Amino acid sequence: MKSKSHSGVKKRVKVKGKGTMMTCKSCKKHLLSDKSKRGKKASPFGLHVIGKKKQDVKRMLPGLV
Repeated sequence: MKSKSHSGVKKRVKVKGKGTMMTCKSCKKHLLSDKSKRGKKASPFGLHVIGKKKQDVKRMLPGLV
């Protein structure tokens, strides 16, 4: 039986060319007026998926990683 990719992870994680996985920074969608400019601007292009999370993502995306 063919294993399927987790659709929620497909939407949230991008796999780069060398296998690096990137995800978006949280808390940047709404209620931005109460948050500091520094906090909103930090890491605009996303965060690297590292450690145990990387293993979990690899398991959930069998065809992409």
